[in-house]
Amino acid sequence: MPRRTQPEGDLNGALLIDKPAGPTSHDIVDIARGQYGIKKIGHCGTLDPAATGLLVLLLGKATKLSNRLTADHKTYEGTIEFGVSTDSYDAQGDIIKRDRVPNLDCDYLNKQTQKFLGDIQQKPPMVSAVKKDGVPLYKLARKGKTIERDPKPVHIFSFNFSNYNAPVGRFCVHCSKGTYVRSLAHELGQQLGCGAHLRTLHRTKSGCFDIKDSIKLEELVLLSDLELHSRILSLEELARLLQPA
Repeated sequence: MPRRTQPEGDLNGALLIDKPAGPTSHDIVDIARGQYGIKKIGHCGTLDPAATGLLVLLLGKATKLSNRLTADHKTYEGTIEFGVSTDSYDAQGDIIKRDRVPNLDCDYLNKQTQKFLGDIQQKPPMVSAVKKDGVPLYKLARKGKTIERDPKPVHIFSFNFSNYNAPVGRFCVHCSKGTYVRSLAHELGQQLGCGAHLRTLHRTKSGCFDIKDSIKLEELVLLSDLELHSRILSLEELARLLQPA
């Protein structure tokens, strides 16, 4: 697709994208930059390639809000498969163990998730971008190495299952910045004694932003300049949204 010139007028604000599975968050930034010739652009809140849902792009002067917006809490919906453990804690990893799944239902699962609420200490997965002595953990994991990871504090506001069709449960979690939802899946499986991994993940909210106000990636590349401007939340709109309640 040919590169377009910068749309008329400065682009400053936030653009909400419904990320599909496959591309990285950085890929989405590159697509928007290349499609519209936007020089200053970034995102707040990385989604794994297999994850879908709300990705907030910041354009122009709005990039100065990155630290503020990245720090916001997030809401996710997804599915967890019990009885199968993987090295990455999600469906993209290699299976390392299979266990018999006990009789489960939503009521029992929701009693177990109560133990994760509030302030908790969470270890990042070995397959993650967290660095140890300057080296990303996933590079060490590829070499078959497992090292001790320092836990970090995160906060879980809510963690509930709405459906269970053995061996897969559908859940919603509202959590602080930096929470690894796949670690929650893994830890819940460990707690139940059968293992588990995150099968799918979809982000629905990021701070004051909601997936219902986003546009699909395939729509983004078809917008006219006028339509693009109309979908951008201006600096003034962002200022109003970020005001304390």
